[in-house]
Amino acid sequence: MNKIQIGLGTAAIGRPVYINIKKEKSAAFTLDVFRQRGIDILDAAYAQGIRYFDTAPGYGMAEEMLKDWAINSGKRDIEIATKWGYTYVANFDPNAVVHEIKEHSIEKLNEQWEISQGLLPFLTTYQIHSATFESGVLKNKKVLHRLAELKNEHGLQMGLSTSGSNQVEVLKEAMDIEVDGTALFTVFQVTYNVFEQSLATVADEIARTNIKLVIKEALANGRVFPNEKFQSYTTAYTHMNGLATKYNVGVDAVALRFCMDSIPAFRVLSGAANKLHLSDNLKVNQFTLKDEDVAILRELAVDSDFYWKQRKELAWN
Repeated sequence: MNKIQIGLGTAAIGRPVYINIKKEKSAAFTLDVFRQRGIDILDAAYAQGIRYFDTAPGYGMAEEMLKDWAINSGKRDIEIATKWGYTYVANFDPNAVVHEIKEHSIEKLNEQWEISQGLLPFLTTYQIHSATFESGVLKNKKVLHRLAELKNEHGLQMGLSTSGSNQVEVLKEAMDIEVDGTALFTVFQVTYNVFEQSLATVADEIARTNIKLVIKEALANGRVFPNEKFQSYTTAYTHMNGLATKYNVGVDAVALRFCMDSIPAFRVLSGAANKLHLSDNLKVNQFTLKDEDVAILRELAVDSDFYWKQRKELAWN
């Protein structure tokens, strides 16, 4: 088993709320305490073998925190991926109405790169944050050529993250993008989990290229855990709980392991917000799903339109 396949996504440790299903009451928010808790989680992740960290300016203080931690820790074996295209605007107010603003302009790219380049030399991967057809970024020649410049100048892997029911179509278009005769993108960060399995239709095709797949939202924003609000997943919860009992781990580890065992992923991101959840997630390294278990979980896939409609209805928690 590959014990370094899990990476840490930092959205949940960089801002006080995220799109998720709330499971527990939050303590009163204090910025200094929140930051220290985030640093503690980075330390815990490293101590437990994680070397790949994913961040973005849209994740509140996460990018700055990760930069300071990487520099101050003196560690030289970590790999950082960041993204551009979202600006965090909630000012760490858990009750904010608007948390982030999306902008895929050349101006925003240059503005955010000025800060993100501070992650060098740990920075290996630079990504468009949530590329969509609607934003026009995959047709923006100024942006694409600027990304190619940064890729060549700094030896970066250039990538994108994508979300939505048409994420596979976005990936297919991105695979064909070239600048000066060279493919631009070599990393795709994609939503994939036991419910949203559309990526599986192109995973083998992508694996035949030099593109790396990074899996996000492996826990479906918390929907893999039994919840009476999601009656349509009752059968799924029965199967997931059965496998958790079989392997003596939590449902979270089963969900993450499915992503590792069912498609050729380069990294699967944990989005843990505290050290306990992180340790539970990393029990994924204690077992491998049998083929028949993977087959059972493949049957839990739902229609992509249904999945993303439901996700849009989740609150910031």
